[in-house]
Amino acid sequence: MKIAIIGQQDFGKAVLEAFLTRGDDVAAVFCAPEREGARPDALRAAAEAKGLKVHRFKSLRDPEAIQAMTDARADIGIMAFVLQFAPQAFVTIPKHGTIQYHPSLLPKYRGPSSINWPIIKGDTETGLTIFRPTDGLDEGAVILQKRTPISPDDTLGSIYFDRLFPMGVQAMLEAADLVVAGKHRETTQDESQASYEGWCRTAEAKIDWAKPIDHVYNLIRGCNPAPGAWTTLDGKKLEIFDARKLVFRRFADVPGKIGGVTDVTAQSFKVTAQGGQVEVLKARFADGKKVSGGEAAQAAGFAAETILGG
Repeated sequence: MKIAIIGQQDFGKAVLEAFLTRGDDVAAVFCAPEREGARPDALRAAAEAKGLKVHRFKSLRDPEAIQAMTDARADIGIMAFVLQFAPQAFVTIPKHGTIQYHPSLLPKYRGPSSINWPIIKGDTETGLTIFRPTDGLDEGAVILQKRTPISPDDTLGSIYFDRLFPMGVQAMLEAADLVVAGKHRETTQDESQASYEGWCRTAEAKIDWAKPIDHVYNLIRGCNPAPGAWTTLDGKKLEIFDARKLVFRRFADVPGKIGGVTDVTAQSFKVTAQGGQVEVLKARFADGKKVSGGEAAQAAGFAAETILGG
């Protein structure tokens, strides 16, 4: 088939390479312009290295973008990790329209941080959706979905890189084949089940040690590796990545004070929350690199009475 790819970064590159590997014709690639000083966009670099026609429009609403998509004469448009708004005047140009990847089970978790939030909220399942882009945010008809469990110790990294990334690449191939062959079904999203979550950024990743242990631990793993859940020590930011949850039968058995550090070893340190503790295995101060929890604690001079987040 003849396709146009709209996307960016590593996921966009992987989707491009998957279509090329099986012999599809990539008529055009659309990437967002890169910010000055940013690392090269992986999709753009890969497409240019293969001699493909690459477009970088500030807005896909521009008449030039509309004309470029028209000139591509694609059978189908493939939206792989797209942060730009793509209007209907753009996405409906290919012969069979356009399909888009979203890493959640729509209509749940519409929005830009849809991998973080199911983990942070303690869900036991997530997945991906291939759907028709509309002018609404992640509101178009669903073409197919893939599901994957969230284990109690999964992180953003394990869910995305181990499952949603490779599953998503294959789902884009599968959905494109179905649409071009006319064998797909389009299911309208149930608005009564819809939810929207905004960005999970630094402000949302701040740890409140007074929250229940499950809340604290889910926040840490849902922000690992990005944006990185964090706390403070004497006003200095400390990010927490790899960790373990320790739960006690009775609140009275939980050692230490809320936010208090206990059990500093060469490998880790423990912090108390409501009903349990987090054992920190990997951490980073704002001006340093990721190190073991024990190294971070020793470098900062943690003692039994140290309180984080105060």
